Amino acid sequence: QVKTAAKEGYNAVQLGFGEAKRLKAPERGHLKGLGQFKYLREFRVDDTEAIEVGNRVDVSLFQEGDLVDVTGVSKSKGFAGVVKRHHFAGGPKTHGQSDQHRHAGSIGATTSPGRVFKGMRMAGHMGNDRITVQNLEVIEADPERNLLIIKGAVPGSKNGLLLIKKSSKRKQ
Repeated sequence: QVKTAAKEGYNAVQLGFGEAKRLKAPERGHLKGLGQFKYLREFRVDDTEAIEVGNRVDVSLFQEGDLVDVTGVSKSKGFAGVVKRHHFAGGPKTHGQSDQHRHAGSIGATTSPGRVFKGMRMAGHMGNDRITVQNLEVIEADPERNLLIIKGAVPGSKNGLLLIKKSSKRKQ
């Protein structure tokens, strides 16, 4: 889909990729004649004049030596304690501490302020966050195989979905 400022109030394009096994009826109608895409993502653009429905996008947008920002969802670690999640040292191993080895310790004062401050680092769900790694270098862009080779670590698990865009900040 191509969204224009006249109709929707902003300029954007909707890209579809991946093969879906089955789609619901509204999705089938939206993608009529284009294929069954598993993923649909929308990207804002400045100008929609040269863009038509059905155009293909590949890695020829990138050149060797370009800097890119890679966004993905980090690996989920489940429920993690403060030692693993926030790198706390844990309590003393001796001097009467029988069960405080990996505990957090004090989380606040007493009567004043009489509460726990927001943002206090505690045990909880770790990972499964949207992460952006900036200024990674493109080693090779092969349009024939639609393959992009990037130097450095990217967030997420194997076969995870990544958003790759030209870098917004310059490398210092």
